[in-house]
Amino acid sequence: MVVKKKKKSLIKKTTRLEKEIDQLTNKWKRALADYQNLEKRIEQEKKQFVKFSTAALIDKLLPVLDSLEKAGEHLKDDGLEMALEQFKEVLKIEGVEEIKVQGKKFDPLLMDCQEVVKGKKDQVIKVVQKGYLLNKKVLRPAKVMVGRDEKGGK
Repeated sequence: MVVKKKKKSLIKKTTRLEKEIDQLTNKWKRALADYQNLEKRIEQEKKQFVKFSTAALIDKLLPVLDSLEKAGEHLKDDGLEMALEQFKEVLKIEGVEEIKVQGKKFDPLLMDCQEVVKGKKDQVIKVVQKGYLLNKKVLRPAKVMVGRDEKGGK
């Protein structure tokens, strides 16, 4: 009888310990999954931070590019043209591309209308300032003059 009680006691203890092991195993698995998710989230945040930092720096460099391009138009210097091409190549490698808008239909997602002038309706007549994309997202919209119609009416 004493043996039966000890056996029942051992079975209960074993069952209780197995439940505890299952509970601890589940908690451990959840903690591991949470940790792995945290690692992924931190990695994404790092990438976003780098992209944001890159965008901020490139945005500061674009006025310099504008000035160099204007100087290149007036000076017609081969050395300046080479430097400009190198500068543009570096920007391209970083994911920057110019938004080509001349003669295209006005798109408010890519362009800012600076003035409405005589010309073909809703077409870009003149680019006031170039616009740029960074990794397919607008970094700086193009500033343009848009036509209202051929006759100059509204």
